[in-house]
Amino acid sequence: MQIALFQPDIPQNTGTILRLCACLDVSAHIIEPAGFPVSDRHFRRTGMDYLDQVSITRHDSWPKFEQWRKQGNSRLILFTTKGVSSYLDYRFGPADILLFGRESAGVPDDVVNAADARLVIPIKPPLRSLNVAMAAAMALGEALRQTASTTGANS
Repeated sequence: MQIALFQPDIPQNTGTILRLCACLDVSAHIIEPAGFPVSDRHFRRTGMDYLDQVSITRHDSWPKFEQWRKQGNSRLILFTTKGVSSYLDYRFGPADILLFGRESAGVPDDVVNAADARLVIPIKPPLRSLNVAMAAAMALGEALRQTASTTGANS
C-alpha cells in the first residue's frame, strides 16, 4: 500500500499525511510541482521529526509518475469528491496506490482517466469535502484493514 499526492499545495496537510505514512510504515509519493518548497517551515513543523522516518519519492511530473507506476503494475485508486463508489465498498489490494489531489483543485481529467478506480468518502450533504489529510487517514485505515492479512508493512 502506498499514498501519492498530486501537486499538493498546502504544506501542513502534506506534512500531516507524511507523518501518517511514517507511523503506518507506508511509502509516500509526491507528484510535482508542489505548491511550496520542501523547506517550508509549516511543512517541516507539521511533519516534525517523522519526515526522516518515511520513504518519500518525488516525481518530477505526472507522466514520470505514471511511467513509474506502470512499471510496477500497481492499481491507481483516486479519492475524489466526484467519485460514485464509496471507498467502503471497494476491495483494496496490497499493491494499490491511493491518490489524493490538490486541495485547491483536485486533479485534471487525464489523471481521473488514468485511475483504475474513483472513490468517494460519503459525507453529509450539502457539505463538499473533508480535509485531504483526514481523507487520507480514513482511506489508508480502511485499505490497511482490508489487506492486513495479505500484506506486510511498506509494500
